[in-house]
Amino acid sequence: MDDAVRAREAAREALSDIEPEALRVALDERLDAASLTPAVLTFVSARAVEPKADLNGMASRAAGVQLIYEGLRLTRLLAQDEPWAHLDSPEDDTDADLEILAADVLVSRGFYLLARTEAADHAVETVRAFGRDQTRLRTAPESERAALDGNLAVNICTLAVVAGTTAVGSPPPTALVEYAAGLAETYDGDFSPAAEAISESTVERIAALYRGGATDDPVTSTADR
Repeated sequence: MDDAVRAREAAREALSDIEPEALRVALDERLDAASLTPAVLTFVSARAVEPKADLNGMASRAAGVQLIYEGLRLTRLLAQDEPWAHLDSPEDDTDADLEILAADVLVSRGFYLLARTEAADHAVETVRAFGRDQTRLRTAPESERAALDGNLAVNICTLAVVAGTTAVGSPPPTALVEYAAGLAETYDGDFSPAAEAISESTVERIAALYRGGATDDPVTSTADR
């Protein structure tokens, strides 16, 4: 099964009990339109460490990373372009309310999927760092805004690598964390489709950095740096 398909199915399964139906439909539509790059990077990181890794068995980790990203991305959109500001009347706020609820559900369900994994602390710090960056954005000069927004992709790529490598081995070494951060910085805005963003050379590079840095002290989180 294709990594992106596997990740999307796992994410949908994680949200299958959400009610009301209108909210679940909104969540499904968001997943349909999403780039699955964060989830696929999770799978790729595991496969780079252990080529025979059971990817079906770790699909919930990949889904957790993806859901946290989707929730934070939606939160960022709502914070920077408040939907309530465009309403003709207060009675038209149903869609806006659904979006803010969807963002909360995506992040909380992503946390749930990662709560009992070695990536749990990284997931918490990713959300905390996002909150700090969005707060700073309110008063930051224009020259700093792109970097603050870009930190979300950097921290999500780090989270994906941590979730993937620790599923089959030890936490990633410093060089691999820095590579993940650099990979995120190649994207302009949102992630490209996974098929474009991640290649076989990505797997090879992750594997080489993991093996080469096996004796390094692992980095806790790029969000702290």
